[in-house]
This record gives sequence, C-alpha cells and structure tokens, in this order.
Amino acid sequence: MNPLNHVAIIMDGNGRWGLKHTNSRNKGHRAGLNTVEKIIKTTIKNQIPYLTLFAFSTENWKRPRSEIKYLFKLLEKFLKNKITNLNKNDIKLKIIGEKNFPLKLNKLLKKSELLTKNNSKLQINLALNYGSKKEIVNAIRTLNKNNKKITERNISGELYTKHIPDPDVLIRTGKTNRLSNFLLWQISYSEIFFSNKFWPDFTEADFIKIINKYRKIKRNFGEI
Repeated sequence: MNPLNHVAIIMDGNGRWGLKHTNSRNKGHRAGLNTVEKIIKTTIKNQIPYLTLFAFSTENWKRPRSEIKYLFKLLEKFLKNKITNLNKNDIKLKIIGEKNFPLKLNKLLKKSELLTKNNSKLQINLALNYGSKKEIVNAIRTLNKNNKKITERNISGELYTKHIPDPDVLIRTGKTNRLSNFLLWQISYSEIFFSNKFWPDFTEADFIKIINKYRKIKRNFGEI
C-alpha cells in the first residue's frame, strides 16, 4: 500500500458550475468553498499531512476585474471567518506564489501564516498568483545570482515548495485534462487523476475513491 503524504488539487469548474446552476460565476466560486472545507476534513481524517490547493494562477489576472475583485473578497471573508478555527485544529497555512495582492489581503495572508506557523496536523499550501514556469525561472535566477550550481537539488531548494514533499497525487476537477502551469517541477512522478465533476460537486466519497485507487497503484519510478 503506497504511503500518501501530499495531495495537490486544481479546483476547476467553479465558474461553469455557477453559470449552470445560478447563472452566476461568482456564486460558483462561493459554492466551491464548501467543497474546500469538506476536503480539508477528509484530508485530516485520512492523516495526509500536506494539501495543496490551486486557488488563483498568474494567468487568472486576465479574467474580468469584477470577478477578480469578488474572488479576493471571498478569500478575505474565508480567512477572517475560518483562520481561528484552522489554528485551533492544528492546521498550518502556507501561501505559495507571489503576494502581489491589495494591501489589505496581503496583510491578512501574512497574519494567517504567522498565526498558524507552528501547527503540524495538516499543512495547507494555498497557491495564489502562482505560475510554475515563473517559479522555476526565478529559482534558476536566484541560483545564478548566488553563484550556485544548477542542479535538480538546488532548484528544488529555491522553489516555493522547498521543505515540502512533492505531491504523491494530483487531482484536477472540471472536465479539463491539462496541468495549467501548476507544480510542473514537483509533479514529475505524481499520480494524476482527472474528474469530470465541477469542483462544487466533488465529494468526500470522490476524494476517498481516488485515495484508495492511488494506494493500490504499483509505482515503479522508472524501474520494472
């Protein structure tokens, strides 16, 4: 049975779910938060120490300004309402990506990270303003600046995810079978699962089904 230390999820399909059910992309984003809470609880129940959630990519800035503004307000509200509870449940929050957000949101993100930094039951890595290609380029630039050799180990040590094990499992919901510039370096040997469900429809049972399937996979890592 394969050990499972880290699950990464591309939470896709919120907007399309919202248009289908409520004629509002924003309501789809709000509905997706309910799924986030359910998956966090299921992750803890299954004793998985790391969960990475792709919430906002560097490419998402191309979306309508009104939708971006709503997403940021939704995130602010979620952190204000939930961060104390996350802290009480021994959950650590880490932001991966470039923190180029409005001042109010940046302060809230830093405060949330600081409050939960010593927690150890579960680490949630929230990918915000995240792009994997840029992450890798920045890592190489840092190595060059510090006159360090370009090796796999050194590149890994300059990524946002340094000190975090690479994902064992990557899940993408939303009927889309692509990686969308997410953790391209880190998922080189991850088992990838695509779900046809939009993120708000993704259930604890769906999550557990994938976990169970992963545990039975024969992982060779290049060997026979």
